[in-house]
Amino acid sequence: MMTDPVTLGSSKDRVPTRAPVGLLACGGRFPVVFAEKAREHGVPVICVAAAGMADPALRTLCTEFTWLRRMSLGTVIRAFRRGGVREWTMAGKFEKRVMFRPWRWVHFVPDWRMIRFWFFRGRKTNTDDSILLGFIDEFRAEGMECVSALDLCPELLVSEGVLTRRRPSKSEERDIAFGWHLAREMGRLDVGQSVMVHERAVLAVEAIEGTDLAILRAGELCRKGGFVVVKVAKPEQDRRFDVPTVGTQTIETMRRAGATALAIEAGRTIVIDQAATVALAEKYGIAITSLVSPAA
Repeated sequence: MMTDPVTLGSSKDRVPTRAPVGLLACGGRFPVVFAEKAREHGVPVICVAAAGMADPALRTLCTEFTWLRRMSLGTVIRAFRRGGVREWTMAGKFEKRVMFRPWRWVHFVPDWRMIRFWFFRGRKTNTDDSILLGFIDEFRAEGMECVSALDLCPELLVSEGVLTRRRPSKSEERDIAFGWHLAREMGRLDVGQSVMVHERAVLAVEAIEGTDLAILRAGELCRKGGFVVVKVAKPEQDRRFDVPTVGTQTIETMRRAGATALAIEAGRTIVIDQAATVALAEKYGIAITSLVSPAA
């Protein structure tokens, strides 16, 4: 059945199109959800997926599919060019900690374009924003513009309110209020998006390890449990990449670590498979609240 044309990107002078979209896919459910939604709308997806991170299910969902088994910018660009891609997006979690393993460049086998990008392209830091904006410029030089995956599936952004039947307790609300500003500040510094708090003390701050490992670290430091997880967007969040995302895996990790409440930012956080995520939180007695503005 034909569907209405879909336009990616926010420029006011774009016209509806079913032109193929490139997808650079990493870990988690978000790339799969995006590919499923694109197929519903008849948008061809030319996917290049990070081997060892991306879900193999993408192979059956995308029009063209390539595993990225080495750090090769040229491989991605050539795959997109073959597929006629003019707009592309990125989705999923890249496990950046692999960049710091021993003999990393021998393992990654980078192509010359990646070597030139990493070692000779000027940038002040190796924060997520600096690296990803640099990648975007590389693709723009090839006539390919990066757009937000949320242009196709904006319904993934969570609405304001308490999502679970159980509301955060008074003590949890105090910890959320305490952690909210700190999480925003960590985001502003491009360090991470989450903090774990108990009795208005910070147990852990997310950095390169990612949210799940930071939650587990907090659980090791707070054996009695009962701590909260606060995850927010950066103050100047670029919707094209690194949008805060939670899902059933987040809830499973919280249960394992002993966390009892999750606070996320309404309208700026993705909840993957929201019904299943809320149902799992209900099962474990974990409260989920979505806030529009910093907690008072």
